[in-house]
Amino acid sequence: MSTRIVEVRAKVLKQNDLLAHALRERFETSGVSVVGLVSSPGSGKTAFLEKLLSGLARDFRVAALVGDLATENDAARLKRATPNVRQITTGTICHLDAQMIGKALEGWQLDALDFLFIENVGNLVCPSSYDLGEDLRFVMLSATEGEDKPLKYPTIFNSSDVAIITKMDMAEAAEFDVTAARRNIEDVHPGMQIFEVSAKTGSGMQDVFQLLRDQLTHSRETRPALQIEATQ
Repeated sequence: MSTRIVEVRAKVLKQNDLLAHALRERFETSGVSVVGLVSSPGSGKTAFLEKLLSGLARDFRVAALVGDLATENDAARLKRATPNVRQITTGTICHLDAQMIGKALEGWQLDALDFLFIENVGNLVCPSSYDLGEDLRFVMLSATEGEDKPLKYPTIFNSSDVAIITKMDMAEAAEFDVTAARRNIEDVHPGMQIFEVSAKTGSGMQDVFQLLRDQLTHSRETRPALQIEATQ
C-alpha cells in the first residue's frame, strides 16, 4: 500500500511540474513578475501583502491570487488595495497547485500586469512540494511564532528564495530573538536573503519594494534573450 501511495504522489508532482513549467513560460512571455507567499496561519501574510499591493499600485499594475480552505475574507480585504484580486477556495486541500493557478487566471490579461502575487494556503508543509511557476517565493515567519520555525520546517525554507520576518513591532513584547532566527534560517538555507518588516508600522517595507523593483527589471532584461534561445 505504501509503495502505491508513493507512486501516486510522484505522478501528481510530475504533472504539477509540467503545468508549472507551462505557467512559467506564460508569465515570461507576458512580462509579469510572479511572487509566491507561503507561511503558517497567523503570520501576518495578508497584512504584508496588502501593504505590498498598496505601495506598488502607485507605480505598477498589480494583482493577487489568494488561497484559503474557506471564505473569501482575505480577497475582500486585498481588494482595498487593487480590484485585481481573485480567491481560490481549496476546501480540504492544504496547498495551491499549478492547475488551480491556471484555472484562476482564466480571462485575465497577464500582459496588462507588472506583478502577480500568489498567497498560498497557510501551511508550512504541503506548499513546499508544489511549484506554481513563480519567479520568487517568499517564506514568512512572524516574531510571535518563535525562532525555531526554520529548524522545524526546513523544506519550505529550502524551497523558498527570500525569508520575511514579520510583526517586528511585536518582537520585544514576544521576547523574539531575531539573531537566533536569522542563524536558524542561515543553517537551513545558507545565503538566503532575510528581511525584517512590520506591515503595521511600515518598517523594512521599502527594502522589500526595492527587491521587487530590481526583480522586475532583471526579469525583463533577461527575458528577450530567453525567448531568442527558445526559438533557435
